[in-house]
Amino acid sequence: MRIIHILNHIQEIGNGIVNVAVDLACLQAKSGDDVAVISAGGEYEKLLHQFGVKHYAIDQSRQPIKMMKAAIAYREIVREFQPDIVHAHMMTGVVLASALRWGNRYNLVATVHNEFQRSSILMGLADRVIAVSKAVKNSMVKRGIPKRKLRVVRNGTLDSPRTRQISDYQPLNLQHPAIATVAGMYQRKGIAELIAAFEEVAKNFPAAHLYLVGNGPDKEIFESQAQATSVSNQIHFEGFQSEPQGYLLACDIFVLASHRDPCPLVLSEAREAGAAIVATEVDGIPEALDHGKAGMLVPAQDSQKLAEALTKLLTNADTLQEWKQRSQDNLEWLNVARVHQETLAVYEELWLADRILNGRGNGRGNPAPT
Repeated sequence: MRIIHILNHIQEIGNGIVNVAVDLACLQAKSGDDVAVISAGGEYEKLLHQFGVKHYAIDQSRQPIKMMKAAIAYREIVREFQPDIVHAHMMTGVVLASALRWGNRYNLVATVHNEFQRSSILMGLADRVIAVSKAVKNSMVKRGIPKRKLRVVRNGTLDSPRTRQISDYQPLNLQHPAIATVAGMYQRKGIAELIAAFEEVAKNFPAAHLYLVGNGPDKEIFESQAQATSVSNQIHFEGFQSEPQGYLLACDIFVLASHRDPCPLVLSEAREAGAAIVATEVDGIPEALDHGKAGMLVPAQDSQKLAEALTKLLTNADTLQEWKQRSQDNLEWLNVARVHQETLAVYEELWLADRILNGRGNGRGNPAPT
């Protein structure tokens, strides 16, 4: 099969959308498909090259001249590569691939990663729309995307080609009890509530420390908030870490306090590391935690409930150890191999439908896969 993934960039900055697309491209190429990625480029170009994935550089910035140049370049790439599937992961890509499909017989697939963005409805331009959790699927149905187009492929990141085996990492030397998060520094990630909850927890556990791993546009806001607390010297802003596993292995509790989160990859990594997990009960987070079996769920935007959950874990060593063990149960479904196979099934479904409709494989005389 000939597959093109299209997204804005492939920078190594902790972007879950990029990480999912890169994982898929590498595994598809490894399994024998001809795979290309269209983006403005980034650090993952080297990894894609190692797996035999061709990269085409196109700047899809939303400026008229750049979009015109991107459209011309895209048509040339499609003419050269002759894809069976174009898989769009961001809004600009699905619009480009849909608008310029005339005369090209590829099937268009789009993955909805952040359904809370208003522009995500444009993913419905595709023939099939992959939702990264059941919660995302239900939301997109409510927003008008037909059920017949939607398929659920939950995120999973274990054994990713981007990372080493968990056994190859060493836990960092953190101060304990250690509470950590790995998240973009955005308001929607609940960093403000986590800082407020930690200040409350530290009253009973004065030796506790909070490690905030990640970067983002709201970081200065959170730094100011932390500085204004009575425990500012116990709150550590660690910045973006390309390999946060050292924090996940070392922390006593991992927290994800998001207001919205479709199916965060970091939860599979925290589970593999064996951290006790506290996370908010929103969007795809409960699914990523086996509906509360693998992590404690608390209401979003409620620092008091979050503080209570953290206090419960830190108060009882047996309870903390129990949740560490529970996080590692049922990890198999979080493997990238499952994501790869389920995505392939979506592609093959389209290919077979095209064969039936046109009576000629993928529309260019090639047989459909068996």
